[in-house]
Amino acid sequence: MTVTLSTSIGPGYTTTPTFESMRFPAGEAHIKVANDNSDKGPLTETFTLTGADANDLITLGMWADAAHQRHAHTVAFIPYLPGARQDRGLPFGAKVYADIINGFHIDQIIALDPHSPVIVNLINNLTVIDTAHIIRQHVIGRADSDTTAQHYDGIIAPDKGAVARAQAVATVCHLPLYKAEKHRNPDTGKLSGFTCETLPAAGRFLVVDDICDGGGTFMGLAESTGLPKERLGLFVSHGVFSGHAADLADHYSDIWTTNSYAADPKPAGLDDTRKAAFHTITIDQHLTRAIKAPEAALA
Repeated sequence: MTVTLSTSIGPGYTTTPTFESMRFPAGEAHIKVANDNSDKGPLTETFTLTGADANDLITLGMWADAAHQRHAHTVAFIPYLPGARQDRGLPFGAKVYADIINGFHIDQIIALDPHSPVIVNLINNLTVIDTAHIIRQHVIGRADSDTTAQHYDGIIAPDKGAVARAQAVATVCHLPLYKAEKHRNPDTGKLSGFTCETLPAAGRFLVVDDICDGGGTFMGLAESTGLPKERLGLFVSHGVFSGHAADLADHYSDIWTTNSYAADPKPAGLDDTRKAAFHTITIDQHLTRAIKAPEAALA
């Protein structure tokens, strides 16, 4: 997880103080305020947290407490919401993470494309940014434009859980949607294969989903289409890229993700050829644009 304590300037705001995160020798997280300008007017202070290291949640809490004592308006960018995949079962991990974050009483939390609507309903003061317009701006471009930005001829949803997300992208980009499915052995629960709707004989297609861990699902899907990698691209909002994720470059000519989970996420074991297939979209401007003015946040 990466922690960034940053400056936010806007209408009615002043420059935030400079914070420095530290740990005591025994391991406790702490925050030092290096430049206190709380006497200069209304403040909006921001905190950026990426990844999923629970230790940094304590740093987030220390920052929130320091900001509240300074009567600042608090905005936390948490583009990858930790625990979003733990949205059921015993323990109920999404609620555990949400309770921790809610306990800091932050005025606004800004997240990107959470995995589950369950955690969206658990976190207070949450603003969600979807990826449809990000994909259109940075990956596909406008289908009704005469520029060369149009690189794909359709969107593929890799499974039932991704249909709504992929449909939103298809709608914004004026492209058809094709649906794929994962099949599981009913006795073991293990994946037994993939199928995809029949695709046109020509054109390139972009698979859209929210999280890529080891990449096995996306590799299996690519094989089920029967298409060469030159006709397939992959966009995932959050690139964890663990395990054998470098092998995605053998199945997709381009793999797109954002800096939500890491500053420049890349799988281990990439050679120069495979590395060229991975692209990182910086979403900082999209997060910043979602900041509400203090009076709006209180409405």
